[in-house]
Amino acid sequence: MKKQFRVSFFLDESWKILFQIGGWAGILAGILFRRNLGVEIALFSPIAPPSNPLDWLLMLQTNRLLGLAYLGMFDLVNVILLGLMMLSLYLALQHSQSKIPLIAIVISLLGVATYLSSNTALSLLSLSDQYLVSSSELQRSFLLSATTALLALNRFSSPGAYPGSGGYVSLFLIAVAGILFSISIIKTRLFNCWIAYTGMIASILDLIYCLVWLFTPTSVHEKLATACLPAAGFFLMIWHLLIGFQLLRLARIISKTRSLPNSRNSFDYSS
Repeated sequence: MKKQFRVSFFLDESWKILFQIGGWAGILAGILFRRNLGVEIALFSPIAPPSNPLDWLLMLQTNRLLGLAYLGMFDLVNVILLGLMMLSLYLALQHSQSKIPLIAIVISLLGVATYLSSNTALSLLSLSDQYLVSSSELQRSFLLSATTALLALNRFSSPGAYPGSGGYVSLFLIAVAGILFSISIIKTRLFNCWIAYTGMIASILDLIYCLVWLFTPTSVHEKLATACLPAAGFFLMIWHLLIGFQLLRLARIISKTRSLPNSRNSFDYSS
């Protein structure tokens, strides 16, 4: 049986456009720009990720797109799309009496900003370009040392999935935000509860990885990364798609409601 409740959106064109942007962002994040896309590419690519700093610099010259993919360049796009989706989700949930959506969007945007500022793909590309034109052995040695340092900062695609401080903080914040958004969806009944449960499972798996990585030896969290991160990524992909389709549905409902005579500033939504 469908549940009906009233949603108090201002029925103007801006709301519809915002939900459309967030909806398509969620769908693209789920289909095209999934988390750790570099790992998925590595499974099918005949060219393996480099094993040392020099090979990384050379790959970024000979096969730039593949090298950037391995370094998480597409994850930057995914995180931006995720931020747009969560912003639209907040706009849909903000009319509830709870403060949870506000807390969730603040935490999620902090997580997005942290990842964008900590991803090292473009910095490594710059080092590669400098290495190519460098004629001094001393300068090349310096560039290799800088490459080694950057590779250690944020490499979820590396063995053991070492996140570095930026990757860790980003993953932790976005996981907490996902749990809060899922709770808010359940409380407001804006979407079906199973959509919230999908997001809850994905976010809890990420949160478990964060906590275990912080407090356990390497041998433990390497095994957990192999189990938790792919499972969390699978559920996140589904969650992003479901949220995206629901946001597009809200945009269509707003468009239909605006076309009715004597349209009001709210409408009854069936989940």
